[in-house]
Amino acid sequence: MRRIVLKKESLPAAELSISYSEALNRQQLAVVQAGDGATLVVAGAGTGKTRTLVYRVAYLVETGTPPEQIVLLTFTRRAAKEMIDRATSLLDGRCRRVRGGTFHAFCLELLRAYGDRAGLPKTFTVLDGSDSADVLNVLRTAHGFHKSERRFPKKGTLRTMFSSVRNREVTLAELLETEYPQFTALLPQLTELYGAYDAYKKKHALVDYDDLLLRTADLLERNQDLRRTVSGRCRHVLVDEYQDTNQVQARLVRLFASVHGNVMAVGDDAQSIYRFRGADFRNIFFFPEQFPGARLLKLERNYRSTQPILDLANRVLQQASRRYDKTLFTDRKGGDLPAVVPCPDEHYETRFVCQLILQLREEGVPLNRQAVLFRSSHNSFDLELELNRRKIPFVKFGGLKLSEAAHVKDVIAHLKVLENPLDAVAWNRILLLLEGIGPKTAQSMTEWIASQKDPFVTDRPFTSSRYEVGLANLFEALANLRRTPQPLPAEVDTLLRYYLPMLDRLYPDDVDKRTQDLEHFAGLAQTATDRAGFLNALALDPVEMTAVDAIGEDKDEAPLTLSTIHSAKGLEFHSVFLIKAVEGVLPSTYALKKEEDLDEELRLLYVAVTRAEENLFVSYPTIQRGRGFGDHFTNPSRFIADLPDAILEPVQLVEAPAAELPAADTSRLLEDGSQA
Repeated sequence: MRRIVLKKESLPAAELSISYSEALNRQQLAVVQAGDGATLVVAGAGTGKTRTLVYRVAYLVETGTPPEQIVLLTFTRRAAKEMIDRATSLLDGRCRRVRGGTFHAFCLELLRAYGDRAGLPKTFTVLDGSDSADVLNVLRTAHGFHKSERRFPKKGTLRTMFSSVRNREVTLAELLETEYPQFTALLPQLTELYGAYDAYKKKHALVDYDDLLLRTADLLERNQDLRRTVSGRCRHVLVDEYQDTNQVQARLVRLFASVHGNVMAVGDDAQSIYRFRGADFRNIFFFPEQFPGARLLKLERNYRSTQPILDLANRVLQQASRRYDKTLFTDRKGGDLPAVVPCPDEHYETRFVCQLILQLREEGVPLNRQAVLFRSSHNSFDLELELNRRKIPFVKFGGLKLSEAAHVKDVIAHLKVLENPLDAVAWNRILLLLEGIGPKTAQSMTEWIASQKDPFVTDRPFTSSRYEVGLANLFEALANLRRTPQPLPAEVDTLLRYYLPMLDRLYPDDVDKRTQDLEHFAGLAQTATDRAGFLNALALDPVEMTAVDAIGEDKDEAPLTLSTIHSAKGLEFHSVFLIKAVEGVLPSTYALKKEEDLDEELRLLYVAVTRAEENLFVSYPTIQRGRGFGDHFTNPSRFIADLPDAILEPVQLVEAPAAELPAADTSRLLEDGSQA
């Protein structure tokens, strides 16, 4: 059969409304105007990756690609919305029709449309991470594994374990051997539990996060006609943060691009730091193999940091065993060398950080333009105490999200059973809220509910003076909402009138803060169009900020940021303090056995360094206090130990009375007279 290839219709360059060559640097322009086919863009930190993707979207639309046939896949709904909003402002309203969102949201959309071909009912609901762990805990107990003679994994470990099996596409036996050798003898029991988990989800019309990806990939692979239909509508596939994709997501990208072959993956191998979530840094290296003939483009001009900070970042990256060669540079002139600050102990390190934060604030750097970064959450405990003592307001990233707070999850559970009466996890949660109902009674009730066609219209076989009134009130509230559907905001208001009187009994310590959260939650419901969409959005992209978790609130001044390095990715600050840069912390002791784990620790340091715009201080205690084995000397992180002074300038802390120092040195005093 003869094939005639039609050339893509596009406007001549003279008719383009955007002056791309004036708005972009040379490397960015090459990305934006890249032709059809596969393209891998290795984008260094601070090189305008988002800006480049925005212009790419506008360019595709302006040169004739129907916006409905552009798919922009990101890792947060917020990122997709921001890019589409910016493209719309840049060009016109056509960009609003670009299909942007997370992998999970895009897959959910496909499963809602074609789920019947995958054996899914229309009313299936999505389990979030904690719900999945709760299901596994119920099954763990039901199978008697909690009484095992050997230590059996807890629910959180089970969830992570089973998720890794699916995201990494390895067998359970392989995972146990490499990641959980302490549980290898439990392979038969874990295999049984793994099967029981899948059966439970099927019985109760539930899917978890991993199912959204896997079921979509399987659906497209097993149905060639459907794959052609779906992929045919994806004329251009753009993927942000490609280094953070897992094996299934990389497979989905190939499926979505299988008809037209136009895929642009943008990422930075040096910022792949989410292996613990299933991300596979190898995907970005395998891209040229999976898309033969793919072009490789780079973004190296940095718009964030001074050159001395970039010199350190480049030097750090040179230590990686596997990397794409790139050199970050900037046109900005000047800048202080990053400083490495050995401190006698943890308390000295805390004093140094606090004093310099206040000094920078006096020099005009607001607290919210400063950040303290660390490898693990507990690394900042001593600092948090001192910040509170000095009344320095701060917020700590990586805390509880609103929709993960217990009181909000209680209300969400009521919405879930209205949407899917077979949702046993939600039923179990709301039944346990009632006085007089314990785990065994709740489980029996949940099993009965699951066996009923409509539990709201059937006489219940449960009667006990301990919970009879509470159970009747619950079913009456839910049955009324089922009989007389209301707009979502009214539905949430009705549920809150039922639920709020319980707060004093359930959470007596902080009722006011939890009530504030629930009012915020009700406000979110005002913007939603329907219950199913609202629940999907909460499950796929949890809302930040719960009042219960707020730390160091100060209405007069935006707070300092404390953050794990993982949570700081994507952020930037005028001044950055990286604390606890010692062996055993960064890199972690657990990463010393494998080269790929050590490389990820190195990438963590790279991410931390590249958050800084003007000032960077890397500190560590030379003596560490530990439980059980007393004080011990530390070694600085191997990643910085041998760097020359021309790259990382050493700073010495010296105790000296303030009166003995010349006036010019007073800006370098620690609070009690120590000199920095």
